[in-house]
Amino acid sequence: MIGVVYLGSNPKTQERLKYIPGQLVRMTTAYKEAAKICTPHVANEHFLVFFERNVRSEDITAITYLRKKCRNVYIVLITNTMTGEERDLYMKCGINDTIQQEASVTELNKKIQFISDRESILFDDEAPKYGILKFKIPLWKRLFDIVFSSLAIICLSPVFILTAIAIRLESPGPILFKSKRVGTNYTIFDFLKFRSMYTDAEQRLKELSKEHNQYVENHEQEDPKTTITAPLGDQAEMEMMDMGMESEMMISDEEIMLVGDDFVVAESDYNKQKEDDINNAFVKIENDPRITKVGKFIRKYSIDELPQLFNILRGDMSIVGNRPLPLYEAEKLTADASIDRFMAPAGLTGLWQVEERGKGGNMSAEERKQLDITYGQTYSFALDMKIIFRTLTAFIQKENV
Repeated sequence: MIGVVYLGSNPKTQERLKYIPGQLVRMTTAYKEAAKICTPHVANEHFLVFFERNVRSEDITAITYLRKKCRNVYIVLITNTMTGEERDLYMKCGINDTIQQEASVTELNKKIQFISDRESILFDDEAPKYGILKFKIPLWKRLFDIVFSSLAIICLSPVFILTAIAIRLESPGPILFKSKRVGTNYTIFDFLKFRSMYTDAEQRLKELSKEHNQYVENHEQEDPKTTITAPLGDQAEMEMMDMGMESEMMISDEEIMLVGDDFVVAESDYNKQKEDDINNAFVKIENDPRITKVGKFIRKYSIDELPQLFNILRGDMSIVGNRPLPLYEAEKLTADASIDRFMAPAGLTGLWQVEERGKGGNMSAEERKQLDITYGQTYSFALDMKIIFRTLTAFIQKENV
């Protein structure tokens, strides 16, 4: 198990760290003492250091010293608000991660478990490790991407030209569509496609009902009985009690209520809503009315994806990997259970695409996420070749998936 050290003098943080289950946290107020504690006594011994933020100049001295003396530490800065300049400065000194000063025992324990589970990746026992966890594409995969994409662009150049002419003749607007996508390591880049929709497609997306989203699960609509959406103050709460609203809401004595500026909600309902947001992070519209006639054709035969060969050539993506996501989808996949899909190559085609075609386009968001994580953990040259072969054999699709 990874060793845990607290460097600071905040009594509240110290008290919370004492109650981490099954974990002895060693505490000190001196950075030189912390460096001694983090000196390994056995091979491959690693330490997580919770560093309480204090005076910036003193913090920089302490962090720099720790990094110089101990290469086997992962430093989490305990802080609240930070400016962009401060964040850059602390990261350059050697901070790996941050956590809020008010973090609960549970949140602190989750942070420890998250880092412990990735110990073999986060710590390089051969050389110093700075910065946050990042995925680096293997050399064999990058070379294959360059050769494959270059040859494909040359061979498919007539298709590029004919598609561009057809798009321009049917509707006004640019031939290529650029959108911001989130790929490997949550990197944002310009994602290229042949335009298959009308030029106001992005604005019209918000107008479409959730009923058209293939990935949204159908839940029975129920009247919320544990949520109040009205401004609440001390007087309002007293009036609620006088009116007997507690019995009407049918809240059990064990139920924990979360109180915000303008709402009261049961913790179970809040967690359920949060889970639904994550499960329905992907957006896919069935029978999308925003698609042009040319767009339907090039989508059916995946011609609209061909400009991504240029993304691959410049290193934004790989031939095989997890699909880069729009910003509004990626922002919902930042929980510990989801981030592993971004610690893998972003790709033109991937495991979930060929599996989805095998299911006729019917796949839940959770199934898709798990396939992405599986690919990131098991990808190899043999698996990539298998996915490419299955993609080519399914090139002419029976359904618009």
